[in-house]
Amino acid sequence: MLSIIVAIANQNVIGKDNQLIWHLPEDLKRFKKLTTGHTIIMGRKTFESLGRVLPNRKHIVLCNDKKLEIADENVEILNDVSKLEPYIHSEEEHFVIGGATIYQLLMPQVSKMYITKIHQDFEGDVYFPQIEEEKWQIVSKEQGVKDEKNPYDYEYITYVRK
Repeated sequence: MLSIIVAIANQNVIGKDNQLIWHLPEDLKRFKKLTTGHTIIMGRKTFESLGRVLPNRKHIVLCNDKKLEIADENVEILNDVSKLEPYIHSEEEHFVIGGATIYQLLMPQVSKMYITKIHQDFEGDVYFPQIEEEKWQIVSKEQGVKDEKNPYDYEYITYVRK
């Protein structure tokens, strides 16, 4: 099954200049906890923005560039979204981590979403698709801890497809 994991600010902003705009260490810890030991699926720009292969996770990079090669046994490059079928229909959870084009493309196949909603305005150039609330049910909500290291009001919202 596919699950989305994403941090979204006001106006559905998720990034600018191929980078996260905010720094929330607690959210990064949550991302690591949820995705470690699983497959993470992303576009090329998101992979490049990571700066490295994340440990203990298989990386699938969706990319139109058939010449792109990444020499790492934990990275697989797919040029055809239909090759994700085994992941979509798997009992195991696989995480879609971005970017905007990949979220839009795979949203119809996703069964669950882990959203970190940041209640703050940021100037961005990348946006998460509008969530069609009638298709989703909120199964958990948890207020994030605001402190010196995590300076924004935020909450964790988990959705499952109805």
